Amino acid sequence: MEDDTIKLLRECNAGIKMGISSLEDVIDEVTDEKLKKILKNSKEAHCKLGDETHELLTQYHDDGKEPAMMAQVMSKVKTNVKLMKENVNTTVADLITDGCDMGIKSLYKYLNQYKAASDKVKNLVTRVLTEEEHLEKELRSFL
Repeated sequence: MEDDTIKLLRECNAGIKMGISSLEDVIDEVTDEKLKKILKNSKEAHCKLGDETHELLTQYHDDGKEPAMMAQVMSKVKTNVKLMKENVNTTVADLITDGCDMGIKSLYKYLNQYKAASDKVKNLVTRVLTEEEHLEKELRSFL
């Protein structure tokens, strides 16, 4: 049980870090104030969830893991190339929506893979999923 709990926490924490990094990469490019507020609020929510995962990892005497380096590099390249287009707000909404989709898919995969994880950690992952789904829904009007 503890092994699954730690593995699920690690994956969740790495995903949150990736999400925060992606939000940081685009927030300053956004020109629409409503979109900028949505992204800032989501970043704040992700940071709080990240703090919770980090605190739990510390309780398990684990340092967690960083997002895959290749995924980070590819994300930055994709973001920089797409932001060269004209409609920055639509591009940002598209990029972050894609990121939400990947995060949601990954977290459900890990929830299924690490079934013996503690209920507390599963509930935290569910809250992360709820935040991702909420952000994705808020971005639809900008696509």
